[in-house]
Amino acid sequence: MSVLQVTARLTVHPGKLEQFKQVAARCMQSVREKDTGTLQYDWFWSEDETECVVLEKYKDSPAVFEHMGNLGENLTALTEICDMALEVYGSPSPELAAATEAMGPRVYSSFQSI
Repeated sequence: MSVLQVTARLTVHPGKLEQFKQVAARCMQSVREKDTGTLQYDWFWSEDETECVVLEKYKDSPAVFEHMGNLGENLTALTEICDMALEVYGSPSPELAAATEAMGPRVYSSFQSI
């Protein structure tokens, strides 16, 4: 199994900033309390707080499935209050690729690393 890194770029819909912050806080709490295979989950704001970038790292594809399951309604809520663009770095399992296809992630396979 290979480590997967994910960059999620979230553009907050106008007038939804406070709601977004509440959902983001619930996501962080879920990861802290429930995820067992999440290695990194860091949120960063643009200066004007219209865009948030989440840097994520998972030990493997099953850990991503666990994370998505744990987020549940919070993930659905995010998709209703922001636009999401995902970049995946690594080799997701065929099952994970199929399960996330509708989210339209750009997948970058490993070329070289040290």
